[in-house]
Amino acid sequence: AMNRVQLLGRVGQDPVMRQVEGKNPVTIFSLATNEMWRTGESEVNQGGDISQKTTWHRISVFRPGLRDVTYQYVKKGARIFVEGKIDYGEYTDKNNVRRQATTIIA
Repeated sequence: AMNRVQLLGRVGQDPVMRQVEGKNPVTIFSLATNEMWRTGESEVNQGGDISQKTTWHRISVFRPGLRDVTYQYVKKGARIFVEGKIDYGEYTDKNNVRRQATTIIA
């Protein structure tokens, strides 16, 4: 089995480091990737409009050395390449509502 993701995009906000009681710290930030395509006329004629979709990804870094370097040097707006795996999880928000979260573990 394989669970592997590669993303190239721009950092949405400066990374933050969080620590939950009894667990190792984690550095978290968002990453935006853009997808562009031509609509309308065929691509050969270069006609039509260009459409774009931005997708936001939540990135978590647990590995100690990488976590600290990410927190110290990655900044909002930086263009970076992230490799990792997809993790699907659930949590309960402050209003006691169950939510689903998709995270890339770098």
